[in-house]
Amino acid sequence: MRYTTAVISAAALSLTAWCANAQDAEQVTETAPEIASEETADAPVYKDVDASTVVATVNGVDITLGHVILLRTELPEQYLSAPNNILFPAILDQLIEQQLLGGTVTDEPIEVQLSVENERRALLAGAAIQRALAEEPAEEEYQAVYDEAFADYEGEPEYNASHILVETEQEAADLVQQLTDGADFAELAKTASIGPSGPNGGELGWFGLGQMVQEFEAAVVELEVGQVSAPVQTQFGWHVIILNDSRITVPPTLDEVRGQIAQQLQRERIDATIEALTEGAQIERFIEDVNPESIADIGLVIDQQ
Repeated sequence: MRYTTAVISAAALSLTAWCANAQDAEQVTETAPEIASEETADAPVYKDVDASTVVATVNGVDITLGHVILLRTELPEQYLSAPNNILFPAILDQLIEQQLLGGTVTDEPIEVQLSVENERRALLAGAAIQRALAEEPAEEEYQAVYDEAFADYEGEPEYNASHILVETEQEAADLVQQLTDGADFAELAKTASIGPSGPNGGELGWFGLGQMVQEFEAAVVELEVGQVSAPVQTQFGWHVIILNDSRITVPPTLDEVRGQIAQQLQRERIDATIEALTEGAQIERFIEDVNPESIADIGLVIDQQ
């Protein structure tokens, strides 16, 4: 939005300058401890406050601590590293300046009106969602979702293999012979393999079906643990493969997927809330004769004055 962007840009520049000046002042104070110690000998006594505590007035309009707190939550992360005793007056100055500027506008532009309505609608919807999610799902709900998701779980095979990649079939056949004669596979891979896994003894780690090229996978699934393959050709060259181990996957534990289940339960609770509200509401839509392209016409809502 045009107005929002202008205010945010001005606020960011002003806040940057304010914080820089304030931090410089703090550094001066640190270099004069004898003065600072006299002024801060007694710790300040603060009054009890709440969101409605007034921290400034501008032409009779109150600015409250709640306004400051909420504006602080909207600051870019780089500002949040500044101490609160620096941020507090800086944020308050921004609110005062915004009130001064806003007070000069007596005929509220339609863009502002609509933006405020949209923002209020979104904030109230967010508050409703927070209330709907206030109660933590029972453990039984987690278990029910978990049981449904993994009741018919069938493990899939995974393989742990190593390979030696060379350019020609003859090189691969020679390696197979050396391995048959008792050579160490990992050492051969380190010296002979042209693949990126060579320095690591050719180890590929665990992989499932569909993760390797078809010719490589077909050779692996036919091997017994500890068995070395005949030369296998792929688009990368010629491989000699050894199957180190194999296993069938097992489902994750409930704790391992608790976060995903929590998100699902939250989504279901939100959906149920919206569905119940929709069923009890009177909703009419009037878009049949409105050109969909009109939603991109920002000129309809921008004040031309």
